[in-house]
Amino acid sequence: MSDDVHRDERNEYLTFTLADEQYAVGVYDVKEVLEYTTVTRVPRTQDFMRGVINLRGSVVPVIDLRLKFGMEATERTIDTSIVVLEVELGGSVVTVGALADSVQEVISLEPENIEPPPRIGTRINTDFIRGIGKQDEKFIIILDINRVFSEEELAAVAEEAEAR
Repeated sequence: MSDDVHRDERNEYLTFTLADEQYAVGVYDVKEVLEYTTVTRVPRTQDFMRGVINLRGSVVPVIDLRLKFGMEATERTIDTSIVVLEVELGGSVVTVGALADSVQEVISLEPENIEPPPRIGTRINTDFIRGIGKQDEKFIIILDINRVFSEEELAAVAEEAEAR
């Protein structure tokens, strides 16, 4: 059995909010969840790159998913969290932090409760959406975190973090 099949069979997702919408990532992509901490800004980086944090001696880039998705920047509140994710980049794994307005819970979603991503025409890329989950009459956008950023974007983010 391949690792990807094994991962999908777990059907567990960490849910979080961005601009009052619920999103989720597979628990296997999540390394940990942190309370918001000071993020050191890195000059001349892409807008969605908010900066870097020190995670037990490692420099981890922090991404604002709201900016990446064309929303307003994340405002720091008592609920703002950093979801530390492991993202595949050219055969290796890069650790990145993603800002979330709030982290909700780990849920189980059976495959029959997940619809494929909507086709919204050719101008909008929905490749980074694994599917739309439905739980208790609410929709949850399930992200394929390995497709949210292009390889070039992640490589640039990783290089900036290493330069620190």
